Amino acid sequence: MSYLNMKDEELLTVVVELNILLADYHIYYQKLRSNHWNILGKNFFDLHVKFEELYNDARVKIDEIAERILTLRYHPMSKFSDYLKVSSISEAEPLKSDTEMVNEIIKDHKLILKQMSKVVEKAERINDEGTIDLIGAYIRELEKSSWMLSAWNKNTKDNLKTSVVEVS
Repeated sequence: MSYLNMKDEELLTVVVELNILLADYHIYYQKLRSNHWNILGKNFFDLHVKFEELYNDARVKIDEIAERILTLRYHPMSKFSDYLKVSSISEAEPLKSDTEMVNEIIKDHKLILKQMSKVVEKAERINDEGTIDLIGAYIRELEKSSWMLSAWNKNTKDNLKTSVVEVS
């Protein structure tokens, strides 16, 4: 007897998108490790720690995404060669400036967020609340990390939007 109230054929579209997200996270994780190992310069201490924080978070998410796929009664993709084929995130050269590293991570966040939206869209179609809940929390966390990295890239003279939002 199934513990899920969804049909396997309905779940397949969600599982496909989750596997792509899993691939994205694996490539992203490795890029963060490379950045952590190869960071140089005046921002070494800050970014060395930040990249470690981000790759530890990615490692947890990789496991949770794979376990969600297993919960949906499918096997997760698990070959790195397959990840490279389906991921929207590309491998990168390891020797970059601190600013290039941060810019690339922000770009990767945008791609991961786009894939997360696809997962949520497919999950909403079949009322897969477990997947929606999991990925919704990831979206919130990744948006916050993106904002923080973007703020690191700005000058103190840069401003946020200057208009005041009126509440009626």
